[in-house]
Amino acid sequence: SKEASTGSHAVRINALRAAVLGANDGIVSVAGILTGVAGATLDFAPLLTAGVAAVSAGALSMAVGEFVSVSAQRDSEAALLGKERRELEEMPEQELAELTQLYQDKGLSPALAAAVAQQLHEHDALAAHAEAELGIDPDDLTNPVHAAASSALAFAAGSLLPLGAMLLAPTASKIYATIVAVVCALTLTGFLGARWGGTPVPRSVARNVAGGLVAMGVTYWIGRLVGVGLG
Repeated sequence: SKEASTGSHAVRINALRAAVLGANDGIVSVAGILTGVAGATLDFAPLLTAGVAAVSAGALSMAVGEFVSVSAQRDSEAALLGKERRELEEMPEQELAELTQLYQDKGLSPALAAAVAQQLHEHDALAAHAEAELGIDPDDLTNPVHAAASSALAFAAGSLLPLGAMLLAPTASKIYATIVAVVCALTLTGFLGARWGGTPVPRSVARNVAGGLVAMGVTYWIGRLVGVGLG
């Protein structure tokens, strides 16, 4: 149906937006750490160690955070569905009246609202009440494992460009190559985020790039100060 396809499209858009945000986090976090280390030393081994550690820790942190968050959301949804299921068993007539009133509140006439509520109630009462009252699809609860894996992969994918630029560029141009790579990557994620979020593209890209460059600049000079102090 049109409604189903619209809902499915919205879910895909939200998933893509989350992937862009995860990739953006990987770009900025890893680039910031690498430029901080580069402020102290441009030797390959320390940069490689810092880069691998940053990607691993960041991806795992994203995965754990998303798993905990989505698990809590799923538990909440399950609890609400359990409560609704009990109410349907204990007081079906009151629940039917409540569903009818919800459809009236949406603009249906009393007679049509009663007919729709009755038909949906007989077909799948829990699904009808969950959608109308709670905005939940009982057959499509959020999956914490999928969310955790997606967040980790998005972070790791975003981190690859600054990591590759820092490690593969000649020593004299490592910083500059990383800056260029980060600007390109943040421009892309800013553009995609703006398109999917329906916000102005120039503002989103400028904010994205400026934030990333500030983070890199601050960590670079911290790295330089620490390196000089330890040296």
